[in-house]
Amino acid sequence: MMVLHIIARLNLGGTAKYLIILNDGLNKSGIKSLIATGNVQTGEIEDPGLKKLKLIRIRNLGRKISLTSDLRAAKEVREVISKIKPDIVHTHTFKAGLLVRAQRNRIEEGLGKKLKVVHTFHGHLFDNPEFKGFKALLIKSIEKSLSKKSDQLITVGENVKRDLVSRGIKGKKRTISIPPAVIPLKLLSKESALKKLKVRDKKRFRVLWLARVTGVKDPHKVIAIAQSLPEIDFYIAGGGDLLQEIKANAPKNLKVLGWQDAKNVLPIADIFLSTSKNEGIPIAMIEAQLAGIPTVATNVGSVSEVVINNKTGILCDGSEKQLIEGIKKLALDKKLRSTFSKNAKFMALKNFSTSKFIKAHRDVYLKA
Repeated sequence: MMVLHIIARLNLGGTAKYLIILNDGLNKSGIKSLIATGNVQTGEIEDPGLKKLKLIRIRNLGRKISLTSDLRAAKEVREVISKIKPDIVHTHTFKAGLLVRAQRNRIEEGLGKKLKVVHTFHGHLFDNPEFKGFKALLIKSIEKSLSKKSDQLITVGENVKRDLVSRGIKGKKRTISIPPAVIPLKLLSKESALKKLKVRDKKRFRVLWLARVTGVKDPHKVIAIAQSLPEIDFYIAGGGDLLQEIKANAPKNLKVLGWQDAKNVLPIADIFLSTSKNEGIPIAMIEAQLAGIPTVATNVGSVSEVVINNKTGILCDGSEKQLIEGIKKLALDKKLRSTFSKNAKFMALKNFSTSKFIKAHRDVYLKA
């Protein structure tokens, strides 16, 4: 059996890690797996783990909506599928799912056979500030139509699944949720990480925010929180369209690092902070849990499937006040941080194993 994964881009982040682990695990299990992808957008970098893979490039494919480029990408997608002749095409995220499923009949005509199509939602766009009002209604209409052209829908998280089903976005079969596999990182030692990042006062309490520096991740909130807690040092690791704006407005106790390898920055953190307005299951947060770092996070999307409130971290509404209170509570209670740390490691290892992840996908493909 051959599976072709198609995704618009593989920027440094959770979705790329998800797909790298899936591709490797499938190939080792006897299912041939290939990845076709486009290019990252300005301000992003591609996941370095992809250097080990033989990727199929779809030159005109990317996240940004562009009629000319998207029409060219649609043609390239047909050509790639026609050349490779996979048994299953597995699309990931909105753009790739649209380009394959919208022209499924035409693709099948070119192949001369029926094609099995699986689509994974690594989150959804409905809570994304870029897609409000008419855009949200349009996307809902498109996704409902495309769902009928899917042999199986997968979500990364039960909450994402519930959100989609409540909006009438359902496939031919029951939508299933498959939690990601996350491999514990080989972290730098704390001393080496502090030295690498040029941390001068090693005695100060440190909070790490690690994500794309873009609207849906709400990095502006970190500025406000840091201003309210001048006795704590904050670090933003990541790149994106808001990076320069955040740098320009950062208070003295907030250091903006740009893109960083998680294994180099997690060791300095006493708390992992997430201010996102929407999330699937955030891989960086699971990596922090595996490293034994308590989390303070907005309770959005499937975050509650990673962080167990008051057991492995503190979940908050979207207000700065609650996030500040959560950080202060953990900063002042070393024993509580230690308890959360032990719980976080145990739960993350239990819930996000590679073997479960690969088996769940194999089962999907065999039944599609």
